[in-house]
Amino acid sequence: MAIKSLFLVPLMVISLYGFSQTRNLSALKTSNPPKIDGDLEDATWASAPVAGDFIQNFPKAGQPASVRSEVKILYDNSAIYIGAMLYDDPALIRKQLTARDGEQRTDVDYFSVFFDTYNDNQNGFQFLVTSANVQTDSRLSANYTGDFGDYGDKTWDAVWESKTKMLDNGWSVEMRIPYFSLRFSKKELQDWGIQFMRFTRRNNENSFWNFVDPNVNGFINQFGDFTGIKNIEPPLRLSFSPYLSTGINVSPDGDRNKTEWLKSGGMDLKYGISEAFTLDATIIPDFGQVVSDNVVNNLTPYEIKFDENRPFFTEGTELFNKAGLFYSRRVGETPQGFGAVQSYVQSVPDQEIIENPAVTNLYNALKFSGRTKNRLGIGFFNAIGQRELAIIRNKTDGRDSNIVTEPLANYNIIVIDQALKNRSYVTFTNTNVIREGTNRDANVSAIDFSFFDQQNKYNIRGASRYSKIFGAAGYDGFSTLLRVGKVSGKVQYYLQNNIMSDNYDPNDLGIIFYNNEVAYSGQLSYNQFTPKGKFLTYNYRLTSRYFWLYKPYSFRYLDASLSGFWVFKNFWDVSLSLSTVPFGENDYFVLNTPGRYAKRPAWSFAQLEGSTDSRKKWFFSYNYLQGIFHVPEKHDYHIVDLGLRYRFSNKITMSLSNRNERETDYIVFAGREAGGEPIISFVDFTDITSIYSGVYNFTPRMNLTMRVRHNWSKVIYKRFANVDANGRDIPRAFIPNQDENVNFFNLDAFFTWDFRLGSRVVVGWKNFLGNQEFVDGSIHKRYLRNLRETIDLRHGNELTLRFIYFIDYNTLKRKK
Repeated sequence: MAIKSLFLVPLMVISLYGFSQTRNLSALKTSNPPKIDGDLEDATWASAPVAGDFIQNFPKAGQPASVRSEVKILYDNSAIYIGAMLYDDPALIRKQLTARDGEQRTDVDYFSVFFDTYNDNQNGFQFLVTSANVQTDSRLSANYTGDFGDYGDKTWDAVWESKTKMLDNGWSVEMRIPYFSLRFSKKELQDWGIQFMRFTRRNNENSFWNFVDPNVNGFINQFGDFTGIKNIEPPLRLSFSPYLSTGINVSPDGDRNKTEWLKSGGMDLKYGISEAFTLDATIIPDFGQVVSDNVVNNLTPYEIKFDENRPFFTEGTELFNKAGLFYSRRVGETPQGFGAVQSYVQSVPDQEIIENPAVTNLYNALKFSGRTKNRLGIGFFNAIGQRELAIIRNKTDGRDSNIVTEPLANYNIIVIDQALKNRSYVTFTNTNVIREGTNRDANVSAIDFSFFDQQNKYNIRGASRYSKIFGAAGYDGFSTLLRVGKVSGKVQYYLQNNIMSDNYDPNDLGIIFYNNEVAYSGQLSYNQFTPKGKFLTYNYRLTSRYFWLYKPYSFRYLDASLSGFWVFKNFWDVSLSLSTVPFGENDYFVLNTPGRYAKRPAWSFAQLEGSTDSRKKWFFSYNYLQGIFHVPEKHDYHIVDLGLRYRFSNKITMSLSNRNERETDYIVFAGREAGGEPIISFVDFTDITSIYSGVYNFTPRMNLTMRVRHNWSKVIYKRFANVDANGRDIPRAFIPNQDENVNFFNLDAFFTWDFRLGSRVVVGWKNFLGNQEFVDGSIHKRYLRNLRETIDLRHGNELTLRFIYFIDYNTLKRKK
């Protein structure tokens, strides 16, 4: 045993030393590119350099991969070519069909290549192919934080080729990635960062060609080298995607249905100004075929932030949002005067709405971005929103009146981002909105920086922002952030300070939920990244936050939490959090009155969440939070969030989720007295959301998706009060007829067929609850009764057809 141990020790040292060395792959240019058919017998591959000996990242970090992989790479003046032989027992290969970008937590093996074309350890591209030949692509960036298994922004969709083939000794994949799907500097001799990844689903093994150490902060900085790329002479990068869209919308309108025929046409354009810089433009954009928003009954004083589902505003926008100042839903949002027109007509019986646009249409939008050979990133975004008019008709004399609900507006973002050594960077960002006439204009400028030490163990980052609102009642404000910490290793920690002045306002093109804050926070964590005992990985975190009002400098609240996360060897995971707000909260925002606050009680909560093994046909996830308050009136707050997914076959998957949130004696703003004194109410609310979704994948390029969402909000107003100078409630007379019973319902179904590279046909159907349809909450007091009644109410329907055709200028030129 002693002799055996003496032999193993130096072997382990040699292995670890080898893993720590950056691997190198020499570039080889070809004049005879391979045919992309999944067959690696093409003679072109014979001379290509080979990358092998993959190393596990999970579950056994640092150990050799359990399956053999060999990858070859070539390039010419048009594209990069990848050929991978992935050895395995064919009976063990998982081959579920998924939607594009949907490989995570599904029953499928996959292979991926990553490029750091600027070799700055901060920005890159990912191209992934599953064993069923379904593609995923993403843009990598330094600040990306996403779900487990994702490495970048998957909303970016590029045009590239892939083909897989099942063999007696495994499976193979060939990829052709044209240069118009990449960006790189213009140099005669180039070195890129490169990485290969293989995932085998049966044992959840994730392995890389160049070892990715989970103890080390960052991902792109752990790539290997792809050296000696010479004299790339790419063709003109120019492509067009014209589209035509038509459809019909039938929605309830009073006692009748209103029918609207939908028709639109426009074009997206991509132009490679150089190898490094690209112009993306959309002319007369149409964003009708997107998933409906998750609308809720908002009881808080804060704005609800919705996801962005419009492709132009999700693809390749990581540079524009590096400072976190770009909330793209501001562009084309609901006109500012939409609600005022609705309220006016409801209060004046002899007026009716002929037209009141719910969305601000755009004339066009464009993005210009890229990076120089000196790693200087430059980005410019522009969009022009048209003037929107509501038309109101006088029922008595038949005259129409036009009301401007949204002025003509110009939205702009400018970014200059300098990547430095050791993954560090300095970024300047400016956002501005210019509106016609005397309407409000806005400007925000920001400097962000992040510096890592040479060993990549410690980091200091910060930001400084200045906002200026122009107009008759203009104002300005600022925000700062400073954070220092240890970011690699088993033990990590940080300390952070954030200040937002009372007039800091980036909300014309960005989003913050409130300003006027000074926050101090810190965290200490212990992270075990390799298997130990019963666990594959686990971590513990101790976090505390201390919030004050900026002006006047006043205490808001203090919280502290202790959490743990464990992944078991059967791939179940669980996390447990214990948190407390020991001194309660002085809520300075609920009253909508500067300098005044309402006192919320001290409370603590425990949260348990986790999920089962996602390799199985049945997959279950859960999240349970239970709060405890130290006042008798407030006896309950809990959240129960359950999810269930079943995989019927390699083509069909169905999911169901339900989130139930309840709270008693929750404080909400309830209006003002005649003299302006704020009124609060103590309410008991129940909010339940159910989502049913499914996907049928006919082929790797054709699928049918469906999503049904129902949200029910029940609010019981128990008592009303005014508030004294110390935030304590002063009982007042009850205000009757305030209870709320609100239902939201949406069904979204899309048939998508990518019939050729970059070209697509989409048929969409939307079903939604009419604006004037309500369920009587005094009769129907339970969730299932509300769901049934909601289904029985009058609904609107929208059926659309969209045709997009991708035209590559060089292909068109060759055909001519």
